[in-house]
Amino acid sequence: MTLTWRHYCGVALLTLLIFLPGRMSLVPLDRDEPRYMEASAQMIESGNFVDVRFLDQPRYLQPAGIYWLEAAAQQIFSGRGERHVAWPYRIPSLIAAVSAVTLTAYLGASLFGGVAGLLAAALLAVSTLLTAEGRMATIDTVLLLDILLVETALLRAYMDDRQGRDTPVGFAWLYWGALGCGLMLKGPVVLIPGIATPLALRVIERQARWFSRLRPRWGWLVTLAVVAPWCIAIGVVSHGTFFSRAVGTNFLGKIGHGQQAHGLPPGFHVGVFLLAFWPGSLFFVLGLPAIWARHREPAIRFLLCWIVPHWLVFEAIATKLPHYVLPTYPAIALLTAASLVCWPLRRPAAGWARGLLGLYAVLWSVLSLAFAVAGTVLLWKSEHRIEPASLIASLGALPLILGALWLLYRAQRLRAAWMAIASAVIIHAGIFLTVIPNLGLLQLAPRAASLFDDYRPCNESILVSVSYSEPSLAFLTGSNTRFLGVRDAAEFLSRHDACALVLVDRKDLPALTTAMTAQGYDLTEYGRVNGLNYSNGHHLDLGLYAPMKR
Repeated sequence: MTLTWRHYCGVALLTLLIFLPGRMSLVPLDRDEPRYMEASAQMIESGNFVDVRFLDQPRYLQPAGIYWLEAAAQQIFSGRGERHVAWPYRIPSLIAAVSAVTLTAYLGASLFGGVAGLLAAALLAVSTLLTAEGRMATIDTVLLLDILLVETALLRAYMDDRQGRDTPVGFAWLYWGALGCGLMLKGPVVLIPGIATPLALRVIERQARWFSRLRPRWGWLVTLAVVAPWCIAIGVVSHGTFFSRAVGTNFLGKIGHGQQAHGLPPGFHVGVFLLAFWPGSLFFVLGLPAIWARHREPAIRFLLCWIVPHWLVFEAIATKLPHYVLPTYPAIALLTAASLVCWPLRRPAAGWARGLLGLYAVLWSVLSLAFAVAGTVLLWKSEHRIEPASLIASLGALPLILGALWLLYRAQRLRAAWMAIASAVIIHAGIFLTVIPNLGLLQLAPRAASLFDDYRPCNESILVSVSYSEPSLAFLTGSNTRFLGVRDAAEFLSRHDACALVLVDRKDLPALTTAMTAQGYDLTEYGRVNGLNYSNGHHLDLGLYAPMKR
C-alpha cells in the first residue's frame, strides 16, 4: 500500500479530531502549563519579546521560542481581550501533535510500507503521554516535532547513502535549521538526539561519510543564524544571568541532582513505559525479539540509534519526568508497527524471557481494564456522581479491550493492536470531554479567580494571595497577582488599599488580621471558596478580603 497526500491529510484530520475533545474546557493545569501561558501573556502585555518573565521574576529556564509561539497563537486566535483564556496558548501543541503524527506516518510508509506507516501514526497518536502533552500549553510536544524533524533529515541522509541516492540540499537546511529551532525551544537538550544518533551510528559502523550529505561545512552557520540574535540580546539584557541560570542551574543541575522533587533512580523511564506508551507498550515489548533479529538492517539500526542513546542519557541523569523520553516515541511506534505488519511473531527461546513477556501482558491487561473504568470511578470517588457520557465511554471501551485480549490470546497481534487503539480513542475522549471538566478538584483556581473578578475594585486590581500560590491562579487573575507571606502581604495591602484584595486560607487569617491591625486596617470578607489544591494535596478554605482603614 502506497500512501498519497490524501492519506496524509486524512491522518492529520483524524489526529486533529482525537486531540480536540476537552481542549477548550480544560482548565489551566498546575504547575508548568500556567507558567508558560502567563509568561506568554506578559510578553504580549509588555511588548518585551526578549526577556521572559513570570509575574515580577525573570523566567530563565529556557530560551524564548515556545513563548513566541504561544504569544503568536494567542494574538492570532483570540486577540487582546482574551489573554487569560487557556485554549489559544495550546494551539502550538495541537499543531505540533498533528504534525508529528502525520510525519511519523510518512516515515513509516517510507521505511516499511503504507500500512505500517498508518499503524505507527495511530500508536503514537493514542499513546497516553502524547495524549496528555498534546493538550497542554507546554514545550514538550513542540520539542517532539522539532526533534522528529532533526531525525527525519538524518534518516534521509543515512538511507540515501546506503541506497546510493543523492540527498537534496533541503534536508541539510532542515537538519541545521531544526537544531537551531530546538536550541531556541529547550537549549542544549536538542543536541542529545541531534548529535547522539549520528555519533552512535559512527561508533557502530566505524564510518560517518553519510553525514557529509547534510553539508556540515556550512550547515552550522544556519543553526548559528537562528540562535545568535536572541542569545546576544538576552545576554545584554540579563548581563549574562540567563546563561548561568538556564545552562548552569536548570540544564546541568538536572544531571547530578533531582530538581523540584523529581530525583529518581535509573530505570524510571522503563518502569513508566507501560503506562506512558499505552496501548502500544505491550505490542512493542512483544515485538522486541523480531526487532533484535533484524537490528543489523539499516532502517532498524538507525531507529535503535535514535532511541537507545537518548533513553540512556535520560535514565542516567538524576532529574526524571516521563516526557523526557517522548522524542523517542515516534521511533518506538515505527518499530512496533513494523513488528506487527512486516515480520512474523518470534518467541524468545529462554523460559525466563517468555515468563517476563507473560507478566508484562498481565500488567498491560490490568492497566487496560483499569483505564476503561478510570473516568467513571474517579468521578464517583471525587464528586459522588456518575456522568452518563462517562459511563457510555467505559461501556464502549470495555468490549474492545476484551476483544483485544482475546485476539492476543489467539496470536492475532495486528487485529488486537487496532482494537486496542480504538478503545484508547474512546477512553481518552471520555476522560477529556466528560470527566476532567466535571472534576471539582481542578476548579479551585478558576473559582477563586471568578470570585476576585466579581469584587475587583479597579480596572487594574491587584490580588494578593497569602495561602495559595499556584501558577494557575496567577494566569487567571493576571500579572498584577502577588504571592506574599503574611507580613509582606499586610505591608503591601496598606500601600495599595484602594485597588488590592487579599486571598487567605482560614488557618492563616488570624495572623493576617493581627498584621493588618498593626497597620491600622481591618479586613472585610467578600466571599469564600474551598477545595483541594491537587498540586500538594492540601485542602483550603479561602476567603477574599478587602483592607479597610480604621
